[in-house]
Amino acid sequence: MIVKRVLYVIIFLMVLASLCAAAGAYYISNTVTMPLELKQNTLFSIEKGGSAYRTIKQLRNKEMTDISPIVAKVWLKFFAASTDIKSGTYMLLPGQSLADIFTVFTQGDEYFFSVSLVEGLTLAQWHNTLKGIGEIEFDLGQQAATDSASSLSGVASSSSEAVALEPDMTSILLSQTNTLAKLGVSESKKLDNTEGLYLADTYFFTKGTKASEILTRAHIALVDFLTSEWEAREVGLPLATPYDALILASIIEKETAVPEERDLIAGVFVNRLHKNMRLQTDPTVIYGLGENFDGDIKYKDLRNHTPYNTYRIDGLPPTPIAMPSKEAILAAVNPPQSDYVYFVAKGDGSHQFSTTLKQHNAAVKTYILNKKN
Repeated sequence: MIVKRVLYVIIFLMVLASLCAAAGAYYISNTVTMPLELKQNTLFSIEKGGSAYRTIKQLRNKEMTDISPIVAKVWLKFFAASTDIKSGTYMLLPGQSLADIFTVFTQGDEYFFSVSLVEGLTLAQWHNTLKGIGEIEFDLGQQAATDSASSLSGVASSSSEAVALEPDMTSILLSQTNTLAKLGVSESKKLDNTEGLYLADTYFFTKGTKASEILTRAHIALVDFLTSEWEAREVGLPLATPYDALILASIIEKETAVPEERDLIAGVFVNRLHKNMRLQTDPTVIYGLGENFDGDIKYKDLRNHTPYNTYRIDGLPPTPIAMPSKEAILAAVNPPQSDYVYFVAKGDGSHQFSTTLKQHNAAVKTYILNKKN
C-alpha cells in the first residue's frame, strides 16, 4: 500500500514536472516569438567578439525586449537554433521577434548601405563623398599636393589634388596590371593618377567597408564594361585603346548637360580627330587650371600650355578629366555619322552644331557675342 502511494506521488511529481516544463517551454517560446518593441526600422550593431547573451542584454538596454535574464539564458542554452552570432550591422524591422533576429544574426545577413558615385565628378570629389559617409572606413591617404604635382609638369592643382588624394589607389591599380593592360595602359606608361578609371554607379556595402575596396570594385566594373563595349566599337575610330575611349568619354560627359546630345558631341570630337583638328574643348582647360579656375575662362587660359589645354595640344589629353557615365562611354565608341565639327553652347545647357567655320562663327555671334552686348 505504501509502495503504491509512493509510486503515485512519483508519477504525480513527474506529471507535474512535465507540465511545468511544458508550461515553461511554452512561456519561453511565446516570449521569444513575440514582436520586439520596434516602431520603425532600426539599425543594430554587434561588435566583434560579442556573445549571444550580451546581444540580448544590449536589446534589453535599448528597450527592444523585456525578456528576463533567466529566460534568456534558458532559451539560449536549450531552445535557440544557434547562438553563433556574427558581428556586423543589421536592420531590425517592426514585427520581428527575438527568434527572427537571431536567425538573421547567426546567418550574418548584414544590412547593406549604399553610395552613389556620380558621373561627371572628379576623383577628388568622389573622395569627399566617400569621406562623408560614416559607415565607410576612409583609408585613402593624403600627400602634399606639390609632391604629386611635380609628376605632371604644367598641370595645376585640380589634377594635382586628384593625384594627391589617392596615392593608395594608384598603387593598388598599378599592382593590377592585368586590368590596366586590358585598357591598353602598358606597364611602361607612367600612370600618375587614376582619374576616370572607375565606373559611376550605386555601390552597396556593409558597415566598416574600406573606401579603397569600393573604388576597387568600381574600377573592376569599369574595366569589364569598357572592354566589352570596346570590342563592339565602330570600325575605324581614331582611338588606339580603350583608355583613349575613356578619355574621350570623360570629355563628352563634361561637355553637355543634355543626355540626348552626347552622341552628337561624340561625333564632333571623332570627326575632329579624324581631320587632325584640335579638340578645343573648355572642360579640359578647366581641369588643367584646377583651383586657379575662377569660374570664367579667359583668353590667357586658352593660350597657357598644359597637357590638358586642348586648344594648344594635338589629340587627347593624357588622362580622363572626370568619371564618365556608361552612356558617355557608349557614345565615345559608337558615335553617329555626321559632318559636324563645331558646336557652341546656347546658354541653356544645349548646343548649336555646325559643319563649317562660317556657320560656327555665326552661331558664336548669336549665342555668345550678342548676349554679352
